[in-house]
Amino acid sequence: MDIGTIAGLVLGLSMILGSFLLEGGALGALVLLPAIMIVVGGTFATALIGNSIKAVTSIPAVMKVAIFPPSLAYGKIIDTLVEFATVARRDGVLALERELEKAKEYPFLYNGMLHLIDGLDADSTQELMEGEKDYLLERHHVATGMFKKMGAYSPTMGIIGTVMGLINTLASAGGDPVELVHHIASAFIATLWGVFMANVIWLPIADKLEFRSTEESLLLDVISNGIISIQSGTSPTLIRRNLELMLPPNQRGTEAEEEEEE
Repeated sequence: MDIGTIAGLVLGLSMILGSFLLEGGALGALVLLPAIMIVVGGTFATALIGNSIKAVTSIPAVMKVAIFPPSLAYGKIIDTLVEFATVARRDGVLALERELEKAKEYPFLYNGMLHLIDGLDADSTQELMEGEKDYLLERHHVATGMFKKMGAYSPTMGIIGTVMGLINTLASAGGDPVELVHHIASAFIATLWGVFMANVIWLPIADKLEFRSTEESLLLDVISNGIISIQSGTSPTLIRRNLELMLPPNQRGTEAEEEEEE
């Protein structure tokens, strides 16, 4: 679980609700079903209009990625690539076919190994792996873009809810002034929900998904460079050094040790 995502959501909700309660507000005043229906339902409606049903139904799975990110063990991948390089240098590239089982956990690595074993030249291998990477990142971009659009539409849905509430309130003008003021205050709850959902849920999740995509892009680059280096006959020691240089300093040579300790 990504503690940062959960902590951010809890902290954001606590600060907003806490400040509202400290100012004398009642928590029950925020839970207005019509306002929530317009904001949440309207936002999902816009998502359905602008995207495919398949993309919208995948929202829970995509949100799960933001909260429960897949393991990106850079150190483990580098160790595996160095092991493959050692086998290829000692027994030849075709001997790597016996090692394929170790790559099945990472489809991108497995496919790269198949290109290597099939005897493709370096340029063709790099082109195929870059193409696979681009398609993967494009799928990430589509998912991220959908959350950004929902973040853009959510405040607008809130404004629509507020306008509808004000119309109903003004239509009944002439009655008790105190009740009229309460109705006006309730009308603005829809705007609050719209802005809250956009800036605490949809847009931050879009940012987190972009961050996850950047992390995975680095892993794919490590794998691609490792495969091409093995194909070029680079020594295992130099492969490890070059691949670790691609990582942030605090991640070099530490992840593999952590995996072994576990």
